[in-house]
Amino acid sequence: MSAFLMAVYFKGMNKEETASLTLSMVNSGEYVDLSMIEGIKVDKHSSGGVGDKISLVIVPLCACAGIPVAKMSGRGLGHTGGTIDKLESIEGFRTELTKEEFINNVNKYKMAIVGQSPNLTPADKKIYALRDVTGTVDSIPLIASSIMSKKIASGCDCIVLDVKVGSGAFMKSVDEAVILARTMVEIGKSLGRKTVAVVTDMSQPLGHEVGNANEVKEAIDILKGCGAEDETAVALIIASHMAVLGGAFSDYESAYAQMCKLIESGDAVKKLKELISIQGGNPEVVDNPNLLPQAKRHIEVKASTEGYINSINAEDIGVSAMLLGAGRKTKNDSIDFAAGITMVKKVGDWVDKGDTLCILHTNMPDCNNAEELSKNAFVIKGTKPEPVKYVHCIID
Repeated sequence: MSAFLMAVYFKGMNKEETASLTLSMVNSGEYVDLSMIEGIKVDKHSSGGVGDKISLVIVPLCACAGIPVAKMSGRGLGHTGGTIDKLESIEGFRTELTKEEFINNVNKYKMAIVGQSPNLTPADKKIYALRDVTGTVDSIPLIASSIMSKKIASGCDCIVLDVKVGSGAFMKSVDEAVILARTMVEIGKSLGRKTVAVVTDMSQPLGHEVGNANEVKEAIDILKGCGAEDETAVALIIASHMAVLGGAFSDYESAYAQMCKLIESGDAVKKLKELISIQGGNPEVVDNPNLLPQAKRHIEVKASTEGYINSINAEDIGVSAMLLGAGRKTKNDSIDFAAGITMVKKVGDWVDKGDTLCILHTNMPDCNNAEELSKNAFVIKGTKPEPVKYVHCIID
């Protein structure tokens, strides 16, 4: 297998070979049978980022439009956050459901979010560990087949891929991200899944909150219509493509207009309360986010000079949040749901010397490393940068 991985790394794979490898990994373990769920099942996958709380928004939003969303999500590791960790910051929320509960919730309420089964794609897990020690991680066919094998095994009919690009993503350049996105779309179609990829920006953290409980709070704000502009824009675009793939709308424009209406009417945030309630959580957090875990210490990181924020290293912000307790260095580490970072300033904002750039939330007594790393993540210059492009392209 080491020799095979190195051959792929140096020679690449064609479409048929990549699809065949993906299917082999799917067949190495459990396949989730969702045939008991009525309608066209749509799933969404993010390639990972910082402040990415899109799943918390699109699941109730799509369900509100009548699209069944059977979502399987993971936990955070390193500088990237995990949807399951965020949801577990809500008191009582169950991310482990029986298969019957999962199917019944999607049939009755059009939504469910659970942790990924450990029995999915065991070959991928072993190959991934081997890629790390053989220096073959950075290979488009191997990355694409790894991601798509888990999505195919999860049993959904259609997939919308959120492919992140920038300092907080695995793909640092748009060209690389587009190649990965196209490869995954080709795999999906080769294996009978309608697939769309949205290449979105991760050159700075998405939205204003990074962490777990604070990201839940921001997701609530988005569904109430008062969330961050970048996160709201990306969520609406992804949800609209899911709605079209799910057959609820014949065209993207109609889907987008309806998604906006569902937020404006308050129906979307009501659906979030329902999601929390049916999975055992306390729905009162939607009306009173102060019920979410709160950190004892709040440290303001100040600007040491004036100017425009030209860039924010998203990965450094993600690592800072991890150091504060919001993430894991290893899979076995515990996390502090209350820890995180509030991004007061974003790229393009003007700051005076002494202005607050971000606020660190933690229960740890010593966070000097996180404070220094987060401060250095901000690059301030005298010239105003070009506006950040939230979505770079869409591949279908």
